[in-house]
Formats: sequence, structure tokens, C-alpha cells
Amino acid sequence: MTDIVISRRSVLKTGLFGTAFLATAGLSASLSGCSASTPASGYLVLRQSDLPFLRALLPVMLHGAVDSARMPEAVAATVQNLDRNLAHFSPEMLKLTVQLFDVLALPLTRGPLTGIWGSWDNASAADIRAFLARWEDSYLDLLRMGHSSLVQLVMMAWYARPEAWARCGYPGPPTV
Repeated sequence: MTDIVISRRSVLKTGLFGTAFLATAGLSASLSGCSASTPASGYLVLRQSDLPFLRALLPVMLHGAVDSARMPEAVAATVQNLDRNLAHFSPEMLKLTVQLFDVLALPLTRGPLTGIWGSWDNASAADIRAFLARWEDSYLDLLRMGHSSLVQLVMMAWYARPEAWARCGYPGPPTV
């Protein structure tokens, strides 16, 4: 078995390259209009460009927690909760989240960073699981942070729903 030696210099170079790549992608998204700040119809924050990604991601993340027959309803309600949560973020946290969604929506960055080369609408559950695993186990801190952010955003939106409570044994808030 070969030992892999990673120097501090190579880690710094990789981190610098990753940061420059994502910053360039964010700038490209801004200049191309991908990051238009206009919310989609019926949403407070989420844009039309964010919805295909979330509608592809949520069924994979909620698999096992929702019956397949109720999945479309659970996804729609969770996206609405996520949107409401984002509306209460600080301006800086919202900006970072929008940049993350831009990177995931822009084809220039989506393919190399996620392995999803086509649109999110055509991505299979296996493709999305591979993308999540890729980011979770990435040697780039930025991608691991992106994975953590996605998981936290989705889980906060999902577990705010009463239908999620029964699955985990939570009886709900006490009546006052």
C-alpha cells in the first residue's frame, strides 16, 4: 500500500484554487443573470433557478422518512419551509446560501463540482447520492461546508413539519 503524503503547500494551493474557482463561478453567475435576486412566483427568497435542484435533492434526502406516495407533497411543503427559513437569514448568510445555489445551478460549475453534467431534472437518485457523498468526503473544505449547509437547510425545513415529528417519536410542542 502506498502512503500519500500531502504537504501544507499542496493543501494551501488546492484551497486557493477551489476558492478562486468558486469565486469565478459566482461572478459568472452574477454576470450571466443566473443569480437574479427576484424570487420565483409564490416564494419569498427562492428563485426559479433554485427550484430544479431542490426538487431533485429533497426526495433523495427524505428517502425513508416519507412514504413514496406522499413524497411530492412533502417536497413541496419542505421547499416552502426552506424558503420561509431563508427569508429570516441574516443578509450575509443569505448571500452565501444564494452563492451556493448559484454554483449548483450554473452548468459551468455544476458538472465539475457535482458530477451532474445535465440538468437537475434529469439527475437520478443515484447521481444525487454520489454528489452528496462526493461533497461530504471532499478534501476541499469549501465543498464539505457546502454539503453541511445543504443538509442543515433541508433538515431544518423538514423537521419543522408535523408529519416529520411522528417518524422520530416527537409528540409535538406542548399545548399552552
